[in-house]
Amino acid sequence: MSYPSRKIINFPPEVEAVLREFRTCEMSTLAKDGTPITWPVLPFWRPEEGRFLITTSVGLPQKAFNVRRNPHVSLLFSDPTASGLIHSSAVLVQGTAEAPDEVVTSIVGFEDEMRQVFQRQPASGVYSSNPFARYLFDWYYMRLLIHVTSHRLLWWPEGDFQRTPLEAEIEDVG
Repeated sequence: MSYPSRKIINFPPEVEAVLREFRTCEMSTLAKDGTPITWPVLPFWRPEEGRFLITTSVGLPQKAFNVRRNPHVSLLFSDPTASGLIHSSAVLVQGTAEAPDEVVTSIVGFEDEMRQVFQRQPASGVYSSNPFARYLFDWYYMRLLIHVTSHRLLWWPEGDFQRTPLEAEIEDVG
């Protein structure tokens, strides 16, 4: 199933900065019995598509399995550690996700995101530059892609969850 492209209309630059600069967010999916399960993930905001790219290793596929069974997900950006942002907003994205049934073994199509990973996590470059380490952990570099399309975006200025959240307007563009 493919979801239409979405455009987030009225959210301030500081919220855009959270989506662009946060190193991780908490992704929640639903298990087979409906129980929410949450994992830390590396989100890549693609504003031109109005969606996020998340990858997971074929060795850790449960997120993709859950998305295929029930596409309703949320992404909570609540921890600004290492983002460089001070007094940042907390942002909740509610949406639908797609996890195609294909294993990606190349970085073609998400080269920019891989550069970000190596820039933000320099130690990961050390492991991937070693052919023996790549051989032992080849399963880690085989990825499943998950695309999350926003349907609702809420934010709490300065991360203050005691306040009523503000909501962005989202419209279909394709």
